[in-house]
Amino acid sequence: MRMTENGTSPNNSAGEDRQFVHFSFYQLDPAWRRLPEAEQEASRAELATVIESFGDRFALRSYTIAGLRPDADIMLWKVSERLEDFQELGTAVMSTAMGGYLTTPYAYLSMTRRSQYVKGEGRSMHKRGRIMWNPDSKYLLIYPMVKTRAWYQLSKPARQGIMNEHIATGHKFPTVKINTTYSFGIDDQEFVVAFETDFVGDFLDLMMTLRETEASRYTERDTPIFTCRSGDIREVLDTLGAAAAAAPVDA
Repeated sequence: MRMTENGTSPNNSAGEDRQFVHFSFYQLDPAWRRLPEAEQEASRAELATVIESFGDRFALRSYTIAGLRPDADIMLWKVSERLEDFQELGTAVMSTAMGGYLTTPYAYLSMTRRSQYVKGEGRSMHKRGRIMWNPDSKYLLIYPMVKTRAWYQLSKPARQGIMNEHIATGHKFPTVKINTTYSFGIDDQEFVVAFETDFVGDFLDLMMTLRETEASRYTERDTPIFTCRSGDIREVLDTLGAAAAAAPVDA
């Protein structure tokens, strides 16, 4: 049996070099902040250690959304050839002391594959079919996307022409790197689109410009949208806040 670059069995019968991708969003119960300070610190350190241990097994990046949205606080972006890796990490997270105070309001599962609209070879994930992220990117902007059924009724040449305009527009914003992954049949959305950048304003300008392209007519849904800030898992967990130690009462 053909093996992948990481020495695992292929996750498709054609033996193509594809990866599973998972975005898991966690929300913290405010009750955690009412725990004794020592208990908070111990549980935070335990969770960080668990997540770091999985980061040694497969690609994993952590982000904070705390203070930016009311429905999620942190996000883990994971990439692996094994679907089971995500389940094992999820079980480990929820088995920690802090896991008892976490819920998962959003989670998106997808896979990589070569784009049918981008030709040739190169470093782009859309040509190679693998995530090629920039570990130094400060921000990640992500959303699930569904296209209209009318899009799939267009001829292949018609779709290629529309996508050529779409791709050319994206190339005008070199500070924004796109990662498009596919969810057909394995999750509710059709795509998960994740943009890496150091300049959120450039992403805003890109989105405004894309609204004027022909491809925009065929987008049925592209929300919710998450603006996430990258960081080491311990830095990310620090953004969740904590109850301050009670000051001694002056007799």
